[in-house]
Amino acid sequence: ICSPTPLHVDHIVKAAKAGKPALCEKPVAMDSAAVDELHRRLEGLDPFVMMGFNRRFDPSFQKIHDIVESGGIGTLEQVTIISRDPAAPPKSYIAVSGGIFKDMTIHDFDTARFFLGDITEISAVGMNMDPELADTGDFDGAVVTLVNAAGTVATITNSRHCAPGYDQRLEAFGSGGVLNADNVRPTTVRLSDAHHTDAQDPYLDFFLTRYEQAYTNELNAFVDAIAQGHAPSPSIEDGAKAL
Repeated sequence: ICSPTPLHVDHIVKAAKAGKPALCEKPVAMDSAAVDELHRRLEGLDPFVMMGFNRRFDPSFQKIHDIVESGGIGTLEQVTIISRDPAAPPKSYIAVSGGIFKDMTIHDFDTARFFLGDITEISAVGMNMDPELADTGDFDGAVVTLVNAAGTVATITNSRHCAPGYDQRLEAFGSGGVLNADNVRPTTVRLSDAHHTDAQDPYLDFFLTRYEQAYTNELNAFVDAIAQGHAPSPSIEDGAKAL
């Protein structure tokens, strides 16, 4: 289901009524009231729905998660998520997407929950730094802090623009170590000359390129869940929590 967000509820229900497994892009709906409506309309049905939070399936992020879960860096204390787009989407998209928190940060909210579990405290600062987007009524940057019941903190930094390219980084800091996933480049070549030291290729510049393997892994997990008959993850409930 890759339709505009306001249609997700209808399309999930249609899939459930038809007995079809569904992989639905984020967010699950435009607001929590629509999620409540979705639950009501799914009563008595047996929906098989996976949410398209592809960051969980990124090989680097998933490796960090596996090490954290195994206790490889001791007690998790801090998670830092940086997600900046190379350029803003069209204003026509922003007008119907629900804004930066629902169309962009929603991925990072899910990533934070992937590491921290349920969140008990949240604070956010929105930024307006791009004059070209001033009339959209939306923010073009944000910094968000989330805390779980154990006091573990996740920080999310977003921007609609990033001169070097698609900036996607993650750090997990624990009592016994730290894990980092850095940006992906086309090659690992570095140039040093009279004008530069350790100059590298720019970051990959588009989400379909940067997260190509994550999308592949996500789709494989969806098909495996169908074939093996187990509940898909992330679920509608994960989508609702992120929203």
